[in-house]
This record gives sequence, structure tokens and C-alpha cells, in this order.
Amino acid sequence: MEFLLTDLLWWHWIILGLILIMSEIFVPLFIVLWFGVSALIVGVVDLGFETSFVSELILWIVLSVVFLVLWFVFLKDKTITRSGQSDSNLNTKGVVSKKIDFDSRGKVKFDTPVLGSREWQANADESIEVGESVHIVEVHGQLIKVKKG
Repeated sequence: MEFLLTDLLWWHWIILGLILIMSEIFVPLFIVLWFGVSALIVGVVDLGFETSFVSELILWIVLSVVFLVLWFVFLKDKTITRSGQSDSNLNTKGVVSKKIDFDSRGKVKFDTPVLGSREWQANADESIEVGESVHIVEVHGQLIKVKKG
């Protein structure tokens, strides 16, 4: 502990910052990067102003937290894709190929694949005759729920 309080110099923070930034290559989450940038800033501040280890450590922690919060709130890509989600093709129209009764399953064929298949087992809250047009209401694993229209 004596070493940290008396012998820690500005370039130690620069080296730590560079090591942390380079370690981002192995942990590509852009989290370690912000610890490294914070250490570089502390090194530059320590070069310009003679600061104590405790104040350097507090500055490093505060900067790291601020950068992480800024990263997660403002900079990180928030794009959410619906690709592969069970409700991605709910507007797709299909035609009943096997009658769907209220209490049993039938089959529906689609012109374009829905989640990788053109034909699905289906159920409904009403009886639907062969040849009627339907659209998907919900997807439950390998079974879809349809509605007339």
C-alpha cells in the first residue's frame, strides 16, 4: 500500500489505460474500453496536477461509471430485430387446406414461408372451412392460432 501512496506516477495510469484498452480485443463488449479511457484521463490529469493516489482512484472510478452509463444510455446500439421472433409474420394471409374445427386442429397453407414453413398445423376459436382465407393471431411452437380474414 505504501507503494501506491508514494511511488505511483502518472505514466503508471497511462500504461494501465493502454493495457485495459488493448484487452478489449479479448473481451469485445466495450466495457473494459471505458476503464482504460478513464485510466488514460487520470494519467493526463496526474501529469498536469500533482494529485494523491486516493483522489486519482476516486477520479478513475467516477469517470469509469460516467463513461459506462453514457455508453449504455446514449451510445450503445439499441436496434432490436424481430427476425426469427414468433410474431414476425403475423400479417401473413393463408388459406385453410384442412378444416379447422373449434376443438380440433386443421391445416393452413401460405404463399410465402412463415418462420420457414409454408404449411402449418392450426387451431382457431371458431370453425373454419377449407378454402377460407385466414391470418395468424399467435404462434405457439409448432402450432398457430388463426382467425378468419
